[in-house]
Amino acid sequence: MVSEIFDISAAWSRAVVEFAAGLDPWVQEAAYVGTDLFLAVFAVLFLAAWWRARSVDSRLVGLALFAPVATVIAYGASRTFKSFFEQLRPCQAMTDLTTIATCDPVGDWSFPSNHAAIAGAAAAAIIVAWKRAAPFAVLFAVLEAFSRVFVGAHYPHDVTVGLLVGAAVATAVSLAAARPMAALVDRIAEVERLRPLVRSASAHAALAAAPGGPDDENTSTGPRSYANA
Repeated sequence: MVSEIFDISAAWSRAVVEFAAGLDPWVQEAAYVGTDLFLAVFAVLFLAAWWRARSVDSRLVGLALFAPVATVIAYGASRTFKSFFEQLRPCQAMTDLTTIATCDPVGDWSFPSNHAAIAGAAAAAIIVAWKRAAPFAVLFAVLEAFSRVFVGAHYPHDVTVGLLVGAAVATAVSLAAARPMAALVDRIAEVERLRPLVRSASAHAALAAAPGGPDDENTSTGPRSYANA
């Protein structure tokens, strides 16, 4: 069963690489550059999720701030997972083909794709913090994964597993960190100079004016929700 899946994946990879080899040089160069630039999009989404969360509640601010950390943890998990396998990359195995990517030396194994794991993790961490960003996050994660196949660096099963591993790990660690991160955000908000990092001015004003707000003696110590304050 595993060998059959690999054969199908290898056939798809060969078809994509052969198609890419026939494209104009500028398209190939754009694809080569894009395989790293797609990851940069997630940095923008991280910032957007954090900025938006400042006007919503402490939990989402904490999740947004933790999203890059969750991505790094998922990347580490992918690298550990990769160490148990010694699968050649398409550009190493299919020497009769010309790939867009510069082929890494043997020993830099193919399964799973770390790029795809990073994309899957970043997308999942962003979605946990900002559900409405899901279409954009998923789109760029898929584009990143496909680009790795397109340039000949990975097989389809490499990027599929990479996406799943990254998303699963990032989601798990983000949800586990949600409560302590929300508490940390509330502590940061108590420091006037640091408050703008975790709470917008309008949100703070609304929270302060609401019953049970910071100026209320009966204020709870739980994570603050101020979207409807």
